Amino acid sequence: MYFLTDELIFPSVESANVEGLLAVGGDLSPERLLLAYQNGIFPWFDNDSIILWWSPDPRMILYPDQIKISKSMRKVIRNNQFRLTKNTCFRKVLEYCSSVPREGQEGTWITQDMKNAYIELHERGIAKSYEVWEDDTLVGGLYGVDLGNVFCGESMFSLTSNASKFAFIKLAEELQAKEYKVIDCQLHTDHLESMGAHEISRKEFMKFLD
Repeated sequence: MYFLTDELIFPSVESANVEGLLAVGGDLSPERLLLAYQNGIFPWFDNDSIILWWSPDPRMILYPDQIKISKSMRKVIRNNQFRLTKNTCFRKVLEYCSSVPREGQEGTWITQDMKNAYIELHERGIAKSYEVWEDDTLVGGLYGVDLGNVFCGESMFSLTSNASKFAFIKLAEELQAKEYKVIDCQLHTDHLESMGAHEISRKEFMKFLD
């Protein structure tokens, strides 16, 4: 196991263990976070843990042009039930992502230190939020780290049915138009798979970051 120091460096992702755990320690400075994402690494830990850095193999990704939109979601989009904004309330999206309960998940990995770190990345124009509104009420959204040709999704939330799906679809459509290579979904979930995401090898994923 690699223990990080104050030096701004990560080991090769090939040294991660079978679960994808690469290193522990270090800090959540904007510089270290950005270096991590640029090298296929992300932090994931809880309040009772030191900082853990991961680079799983395989990696869950979505090619933007392969987003799957169900018949029911097409109807939601046609009916203009939701509207989308970007980067208008990043902090609110972060708070909801950290507090809205998820089925099969106890608590949250988005600690206060994590919130502070991503807020600073947002203020530097690197972390982005997509917000979903029903009338004038925020009902869903997502946030992630924008590397310019790869978008690293971090978390999403819904206060009403289909709101996070709407955000994810609109993200994929925008990134497809901008010719982004891939959306990094990090780890497999059935929900993401149903929307077109799939697993590739870590080696293949790293090629998108070169």
